[in-house]
Amino acid sequence: FRQVVTVLSSMYATSRILENRKFIQHGSTTLFQHCRNVALLSLKLSRMFHIPVDTKSMVRGALLHDYYLYDWHDKSSCPPLHGYVHPALALANAEKIYSLNEIEIDIIKHHMFPLTLCPPKTREGVLVSIADKLCSTYETFKMNEAHLSHRRSIVSHRRASMIR
Repeated sequence: FRQVVTVLSSMYATSRILENRKFIQHGSTTLFQHCRNVALLSLKLSRMFHIPVDTKSMVRGALLHDYYLYDWHDKSSCPPLHGYVHPALALANAEKIYSLNEIEIDIIKHHMFPLTLCPPKTREGVLVSIADKLCSTYETFKMNEAHLSHRRSIVSHRRASMIR
């Protein structure tokens, strides 16, 4: 977690990354939270499976993998075929601000595989692509706290009714 915070805090001053807090990515998860989640899960996967990685490059690539700077739910500001084109847009935006290495470019460019046809070429790219799918699925289908709280009260009420 410290590695993500360290890399992220160095990015605050030099990029528009905090703007991603304004955009919803999946469910109720912001784009900023999603990218942070992907970075954290990528690190966990590399440790869990003992895969050696360039940690700083993987974290930076994960934090920038969706750096397209628009709300993809708003069709007036979103390009057609967002899923296919946003990796190139994110890469172009990131390259305006940062000098990216090959690993970071690979992560940003290929994270949407297999939707986009080219697979990642680096271990870091593969891990971020997998983490992105896992995080996206969880964020899309998770129940938000209000919904979860409501469901708990219904279940609790039913149990109380069954006991009587």
